[in-house]
Amino acid sequence: MKSLSRILGVLVLPSLLGVASQEAAAQSDRALDARSKAVIEHWTPDRRAAAIPRDLAIDERGFGYLRGQDGSFSPYGHDIAATPMAGDGAGPTVSNMLPAAGATVGASATFSATVTDASGVKSVTFYVRQGTGRAQSFNGSQSSGNAWSVNLSGLTNGSWSWWLVANDNAKPSSSTTSPTINFTVNTSGGGGGGGGGTISSAPWTGGGVVQRAAGRVYFEMPSNVNRTRWTGYVCSGTAVSDGTAGRSLILTASHCVYDDTNKAFARNAMFIPDQAHTTGTGTDLNCSNDPIGCWVPQFGVVDVNWTTRTFPDNVHWDYAFYVVADSGAHKAGLSAASDTLDAAVVPMSVSFTAPVAGSVTYALGYSYSVDPQFMYCTDPMQNLNADNWFLPNCGLTGGASGGPWSQPFTTSTGNGPIISVNSWGYTNQPGMAGPKLSGTSASCVFASAKSAPMGQSFADGNAGVKVTCP
Repeated sequence: MKSLSRILGVLVLPSLLGVASQEAAAQSDRALDARSKAVIEHWTPDRRAAAIPRDLAIDERGFGYLRGQDGSFSPYGHDIAATPMAGDGAGPTVSNMLPAAGATVGASATFSATVTDASGVKSVTFYVRQGTGRAQSFNGSQSSGNAWSVNLSGLTNGSWSWWLVANDNAKPSSSTTSPTINFTVNTSGGGGGGGGGTISSAPWTGGGVVQRAAGRVYFEMPSNVNRTRWTGYVCSGTAVSDGTAGRSLILTASHCVYDDTNKAFARNAMFIPDQAHTTGTGTDLNCSNDPIGCWVPQFGVVDVNWTTRTFPDNVHWDYAFYVVADSGAHKAGLSAASDTLDAAVVPMSVSFTAPVAGSVTYALGYSYSVDPQFMYCTDPMQNLNADNWFLPNCGLTGGASGGPWSQPFTTSTGNGPIISVNSWGYTNQPGMAGPKLSGTSASCVFASAKSAPMGQSFADGNAGVKVTCP
């Protein structure tokens, strides 16, 4: 009776390993240095479950906030509460709806949203409709935290829309009907490799260089200035070309490397490239079931101006690098791969030449709410101010911070120069800002990441270099 089939699982890669892969894993385990081994073992199931996206936002008054898993905002560097979000009512609050407005998906897609209510959420029903046809309903499931989702297949080419109805546990119960989201189905191109224009948020299915160069970055930062309590976070990052022997570099955001409120570098950082193709259940941090395993950076490199100020006063320095040794830092994955990061993947180039305002730009990053999908948006890039570029329709969600912006980007190869990274958004409107790499200290920070001494030992909170640039 219904044209859509209900599929609760997701397609994963085969999990059987060949003899060569097993041998590569054993060799890589033996090659791990003691520090890298300790970092990988640090991420126990409890610590993995507790890690949250480190995503920053600015409200209409200019105050900075850390966006929570449930879409709420905690004061960042001050104690002023966020202004109430528009649309709050008696029923549950709905946010982070994916696919977002303007997205393009393939024949199969995950529909998800963050749904919260003080009394708890009783049920979430998803509705999908092609054109002006009859809507079909599907019961959502609580995937993690406050994220609710349903996986659907059998979508056919054309214009579609979707919305949800959420009910709380109050007595009497109250409900919320979300806004209607319009999206497009393209079964030939899926969610990635599209022809440009504006796409708010969709799974990247185009493969190519960016698929393996980009990945998740897990790390911890202190919860107090005394560094006695630490919180686990997740961001995105990209292996980039550095032309330097003995090390590989990962480009990300400064707020994923250095805590500018408690004044400390991250500890226990770990990079998982192409994590979207894990054979595990989401981001389980079991390096052995990821395509090419995990790498443990030695230290981070940021502009000193990021460290002496507090967000949002330091947004124009929100670019940084993690430095990874070419040996002793790799835990092998499913396939045989070099222990050297920038030999195991094709690194992307970083451009310090001014990009073109108004040209279509691709921003990519890992989503926390639809773990473990690698997401992207595409939008004509605006010149926000002297410090930042802006993608006004980009709807990338938690975990995307530090992911690459590329212009021009070739979808057939999944490659192009990186001209910025996902940095921050607003509390009350869509869009993503990114720091300018051209005409700034970014090239100086890059040069320092290529030359900073390797093999140093750092106390927790000190694993990094603060660069003073001209």
